[in-house]
Amino acid sequence: MYKFLKVTHKWVGIFIAVIVILFSVSGIVLNHRQTFSSADINRRFLPKEYRYKNWNNAAVRSTVKVETNSVLVYGNIGIWQTDSAFSTFNDFNAGFPDGIDNRKIFKVLNTKKALLAGTLYGLYEFNEIEKKWAKLTLPIHEENVVDLLQKGDSIYVLTRSNLLLTTDLKHFNIIHIPAPENYDNKVGLFKTLWVIHSGEIYGVAGKLLVDLAALILILLSVGGIVLFFSKKGLKRNKADKSKRTKLKKTYQWNLKWHNKIGWITGIFLVFTTLTGMFLRPPLLIAIADARVKKIPYTELDSPNPWFDILRRIIFISDKNIFVISTSQGFYFSDTNFNGKTKLFETQPPASVMGVTVLEDLGKDKLMIGSFEGIFSWNYKTGEVYDLIKNQVYIRPIRKGPPVGDYKISGFSTDFNHQPIAFEYVTGNLNINRGASFPAMPKRILEKSPMSLWSLALEVHTGRIYGVFFGMFYILVVPLVGLLILLIIISGIVIWFKHHR
Repeated sequence: MYKFLKVTHKWVGIFIAVIVILFSVSGIVLNHRQTFSSADINRRFLPKEYRYKNWNNAAVRSTVKVETNSVLVYGNIGIWQTDSAFSTFNDFNAGFPDGIDNRKIFKVLNTKKALLAGTLYGLYEFNEIEKKWAKLTLPIHEENVVDLLQKGDSIYVLTRSNLLLTTDLKHFNIIHIPAPENYDNKVGLFKTLWVIHSGEIYGVAGKLLVDLAALILILLSVGGIVLFFSKKGLKRNKADKSKRTKLKKTYQWNLKWHNKIGWITGIFLVFTTLTGMFLRPPLLIAIADARVKKIPYTELDSPNPWFDILRRIIFISDKNIFVISTSQGFYFSDTNFNGKTKLFETQPPASVMGVTVLEDLGKDKLMIGSFEGIFSWNYKTGEVYDLIKNQVYIRPIRKGPPVGDYKISGFSTDFNHQPIAFEYVTGNLNINRGASFPAMPKRILEKSPMSLWSLALEVHTGRIYGVFFGMFYILVVPLVGLLILLIIISGIVIWFKHHR
């Protein structure tokens, strides 16, 4: 058994060393998004799946008309100004910090008095005199502005945890949205494992601790490679005493620290690996709907019932209600947010990854777009109509993957008044089967790289391996996770066996 464990530890370790290093490095980048926000990767150096074509890959979130012959197109490409025919495009990103991540736009709102942009890193106003965007100061620590809404003279600013109200863009009041009627003061097990795995559960200190785990995995992987090749070198250089002495010292020094670091941090590394495995299918399926109590004295222990779950907001004037889209469903409240916020009795199909389209269609209907597709939802009767397939939506009997046949990342009606949906993989799609959206200009392609953070996310979640394995990429994280556990546990057993 001892010999088997040694052989397993060595060969499995060598087999996945590079992948472990990639997981570890990408994890560190993911933990410090703003730090790396200015770092970009040219999409020409990436697999074709990551290159823009036909406005895919969430290039466009939506559009907004600012003048008769002026339209702003915005999304992951930032903001670009075009004419009503979408024939010419001008860069409209002056004022945003360097880095495509700093130009990740969720909403542009034209209030007639001001032009606003809700971005990943804050709320911006366009300065007409200086012709550039300027960041506005919000009274909250959170910066991710996911939606903007105008109601009369009031402007509502929605972040992932808070709703703010302003009338002058200088003074912002926090609106305390009443807890939903089904509020149980719990959080999803997925969210809990997520913040534990990233270390975010204990703020910056927790993140740095998990960064340390990543660095340890890198050291162990590199050390294992050095041990492997230095031992081979010793066998090949039996006659060269000088080289053998150097190789032997290298081998012994690496072995000493490889063993020490491994057994001291073993349990910590096992825990980090396990939490990561449950964040991806198939283990994710087992915890997807589970809810647990908040862990006291952590980032999750917030009195805010809407902490990190708000996604979109819309006001339906003829009903005098706000509709709020969250990661836990659709809610509605009266215009003054009095009383408990209520969950709609029937819910539309919407991906847990968030709603990308929320439009009022009138007559008790809303347009809902997400990675599940794009639908017309009657929130009174519960009837759902698939706008792309042009048929009544039939709810699946069994819960499947959180994505549908059409992964909708944006929507616009500003091109010839045509309903253009933007599908994540294939790009623009005219729902009426009418005129096609213009092709992406070369200028936009050249100025729209992929952020280092986004690339790190593809690596860390294993999605990048879909280039090689297709849909079977979802097995990369659980399989590599199991192999990491095997390496760590076998290493600890070998160490104790050797030192007992």
